[in-house]
Amino acid sequence: MSIALLADPIVQFCILVVVGTVFSRVLLRHHRAGRLIGQIAFFFSLTALLLYHGIVPYEPGPPQDTVALRIFTGFAKMVWWINAAWVLIASVRLFLIFERKPREGRLLQDLVVGIIYLGAILSIIGNVFSVPIGTLIATSGVFAIILGLALQSTLSDVFSGIALNLGRPYSVGDWVVLENDVQGRVVETNWRATHLLNGSNDLVVIPNSTLAKTRITNLSSPDESHGVTITVRVQPTTQPNVIAEVMRNVLISCNTIQKTPEPSVTVEAMDGQAVELQLSFRVRDLSQTAAAKNEIYDLIYRHSKAGGLKLAGRPDSIMAVPEVQTEAAEVARHPGTPWRLLNNIPLFSSLTEDEKEHLASHMQRRTYHKDTVIAEQGTRLNALTIVRSGVVSVSRREGQRQIELTRLAPGDYFGEGGLLMGAGEVGTIKALTFVVTYEIGESCLAPLLRDRPSLAEELGAIMSKRIEAERHLFGAGDMLVNGAPVSSLSARIKHLFQI
Repeated sequence: MSIALLADPIVQFCILVVVGTVFSRVLLRHHRAGRLIGQIAFFFSLTALLLYHGIVPYEPGPPQDTVALRIFTGFAKMVWWINAAWVLIASVRLFLIFERKPREGRLLQDLVVGIIYLGAILSIIGNVFSVPIGTLIATSGVFAIILGLALQSTLSDVFSGIALNLGRPYSVGDWVVLENDVQGRVVETNWRATHLLNGSNDLVVIPNSTLAKTRITNLSSPDESHGVTITVRVQPTTQPNVIAEVMRNVLISCNTIQKTPEPSVTVEAMDGQAVELQLSFRVRDLSQTAAAKNEIYDLIYRHSKAGGLKLAGRPDSIMAVPEVQTEAAEVARHPGTPWRLLNNIPLFSSLTEDEKEHLASHMQRRTYHKDTVIAEQGTRLNALTIVRSGVVSVSRREGQRQIELTRLAPGDYFGEGGLLMGAGEVGTIKALTFVVTYEIGESCLAPLLRDRPSLAEELGAIMSKRIEAERHLFGAGDMLVNGAPVSSLSARIKHLFQI
């Protein structure tokens, strides 16, 4: 009796449906690939079972069957067509996951899924209910016209989305700018709209029909690098080529911009008030633009000061007289370059004016031609060297690789590790342009430390902050100075100067 019951096609069908549902929808629900394999296995098993019992899912059933058999046959065919649609849909989604573009292919996925479901529904209507599909489509034409008019805007978005996806003017992750100055990073494209995340971290939703009619500038194509241009106005106190050379040094000393392609300086205009120059460079991606501009403006100020240049105001602006008078008074009070350099270095911010005057009077001026190696990696320098003008490169050799750590501009300094802690240089120091420096030797600093021992604590605290701020430039081993932790910098300074 039980064998006869198991041989019944209805019982076999029910057992197969229960087993397939348990495996694909319960046991493998968290495994996309495993669930697809289970659905495919269930689909082929169901196909084999139906064909074995003479039920062809893609053909109408014979009219002479009993009512019960016709009901079972129709239900089995519906299950077969639904599972066929599920297998195709799961394959599409799995393909997008393997391609690692599940959000970028959202519109394509929705369209394919919709076509699959529509095909499954029409197949069920034709093969299960024996309704002529052609007649159904013809009689539904008037309803399609009404529906199309009602969904005119939505259909416009859908077809615009299809055109945008086929043309691919942008991809998910690209930065785009629209002609109405709306800009942001593309985070999703679907059948209705494109989602942009702007600089304020706000989500901007733009209908595809609107996007298809506007001008789009893709800032991430053909690659992620982005070009930036800065305009500088300098008072015409010297020849334009000299001013342009100072601005080239600005670009050479910048650590944020890309070195290739080579940045450029162009003299755009000149009149009695100013020489106008345009600085052009590239950054790695759009997110680096703000940091690059901040560094460039800082370097423009420092190189202009070092080169004796004065920035000009806008064509319609007038420079404030009190500022000029204050600057002139400061120069008259401290005419020497060494004092002005010391006054702008945070390391010596705690010194009194008399102490700064003492150091300034003992500083030694040095010059280095382009490509001169100032100090090799590991060399201990006995003087703190301040860059007066020019650009200096610090590069470190690790095995067979030569890595540039940073570039120094006017106002930057090096050698403090050797002077204050007896440590060697972390990299080779080389002049990239003609460089002028001023040195503070050990014999110059020692009397100040002996007269005011607390100065060692202050210098140690400032050194600790600088090392922490530059941690990203060096490895973990370089955070220790000859085995001593950063917290003991003051003790090392006292020991080195025998305080």
